[in-house]
Amino acid sequence: MDASPQKIINIAAYKFTPITELRVLRERLLAFGKSQKLKGSLLLAPEGVNLFMAGTPEGVDAFVDELRSIPGLEELKLKYSETDYQPFNRLLIRIKKEIIAFGVEGINPSLRTSPKLSAQTLKQWLDDGKPITLLDTRNDYEIKLGTFENAIPIGIDHFRDFPQAVEKLPHTLKERPVVMFCTGGIRCEKAGPFMEKMGFKNIFQLDGGILKYFEDCGGDHYNGECFVFDQRVGVDPSLHETGSDQCFNCLTPLTKEEQQDQRYVAGKSCPYCYQTQDDLRAQQIAQRHAQITKLSDPLPGSIPYDNFRPIKIQREFASQSLIHALGLIVPNIPATEWESLFSAQLILNSQRIPVLPNHRVKEGEIYLRKMPSITEPDVRLDISILYEDEALTVINKPAPLPIHASGRYNRNTLQYVVNQVYAPQKPHPAHRLDANTTGLVLLTRTRHFASLLQPQFEHGLVKKVYLAKVNGSPESDSFLCNAPIGAEPKEVGTRDVDFNNGLPSETHFTVIQRNPDGSTLLEARPITGRTNQIRVHLWHLDLPIVGDPVYVPSGQLGTRQTLDVTDPPLHLHAWKISFIHPLSRQPMTFEAPCPWANVKA
Repeated sequence: MDASPQKIINIAAYKFTPITELRVLRERLLAFGKSQKLKGSLLLAPEGVNLFMAGTPEGVDAFVDELRSIPGLEELKLKYSETDYQPFNRLLIRIKKEIIAFGVEGINPSLRTSPKLSAQTLKQWLDDGKPITLLDTRNDYEIKLGTFENAIPIGIDHFRDFPQAVEKLPHTLKERPVVMFCTGGIRCEKAGPFMEKMGFKNIFQLDGGILKYFEDCGGDHYNGECFVFDQRVGVDPSLHETGSDQCFNCLTPLTKEEQQDQRYVAGKSCPYCYQTQDDLRAQQIAQRHAQITKLSDPLPGSIPYDNFRPIKIQREFASQSLIHALGLIVPNIPATEWESLFSAQLILNSQRIPVLPNHRVKEGEIYLRKMPSITEPDVRLDISILYEDEALTVINKPAPLPIHASGRYNRNTLQYVVNQVYAPQKPHPAHRLDANTTGLVLLTRTRHFASLLQPQFEHGLVKKVYLAKVNGSPESDSFLCNAPIGAEPKEVGTRDVDFNNGLPSETHFTVIQRNPDGSTLLEARPITGRTNQIRVHLWHLDLPIVGDPVYVPSGQLGTRQTLDVTDPPLHLHAWKISFIHPLSRQPMTFEAPCPWANVKA
């Protein structure tokens, strides 16, 4: 395809064909694509390939040749268009279960698809007024930019919902000719056979989808433009980019006219979500609070249950007897106790079948220690969600409440509760907070958002401010501690100051209030993020935090880690946190009210 040197060539293609050695193929294509300076995305799956990519004419041609050298892709057909700029940010090549998520067993387009209808034939049928039903299989937000005249939208937000939507179609359509279409044809490859399976007798799919129709027939019988999944958002029947944009908040495609609306704020809102955005978010948070309240009575860990602790066999323990390997992996449990556990059939394999102590283990195997009918200590579950969006959740954590499962706690944890409330998502805490510490916890909603946010923690870009009430009164109103903190835990999981082998640590302190009883309210700003850092530094300065069960006055260590709900609280509170939002790239700051001190910013 001819193109001027300054033009960027965009290609789109898919093909259902058996693909093997996916990991090797991914590395090969990724390296080749980078060498040709291509950007875009390519999905590899056992069922085939699906790609949207862009680059120079020479780079695109070379990559197409490379693709067609793969068995099964020799006749890969592509759709071409041009832009004045690169519409993709980077090159992504991913391995997936399906190249288009559908989730229905028995649908294999590489073996069979519905009859394909060429763009020219469909145009002729429409010119002649042939009695057919046009079925748009795309998502509702795509259809908003344009569709064929008199087409029926399937009415879905995601292609995985297609099977349920088909059940709602009129039964009369099962006897009529139905021509289904989507952007490039890939969704129809699965939708057509599924509809035939559901009893539709005259199903056709538009070969190459809307983009091929535009290429061969222009815009006849089509109203509007076609939504595309890249920075262009929409293309017109001449396959040129339109001025459409997409709302950051609700993903609704927006025409030029809609972008002039005062309710359109780039990166925040549009006319379709502006008025309801805050209300919907508040309503969602209220529903989550109701779920948390329901989980609190009774507490999840107060109902007896069987817990199964996994133990993974590392390479150095392979080929040993199981009982010997377990003794080395978990040395704090004596051999006599392991013998008792085997006798009681409480050591199981990954299928939860009891195993014998002399069983020879292999690297990577997982065994389970069954802990029958356990209950957990009580915790406080008055968790308050301060903010959430599609990327983040910000929580004000009560105490005592561990964040992660460990020791005596498995279900009475913050992670267990948010897993229930946000299912099927599993929001992950982006930083640590002790079980006894109250205050702000920042969670990411997916691994993708975690990968975008975590570098800010690693490079010290997240600013945290704590409140601490200490026993004693420092000489200065402003001071710091940079005593190194040991990397390895001591008794009761504690850390201590280690000037020989400790990790660099720094905390800045400011006096807020000196109290008549000799205590002092401090603002603490940790510059580094060591375990127990604020508690260890204040303890080292002979200013132990009020209510700390471990770092107690006079340089002593307590005997337990987590407070009981009836104990006086630890006076340490994660008060403020500031960071850059991983999507909007805007600065955000949150503050959580302190349960034991009335302090204003």
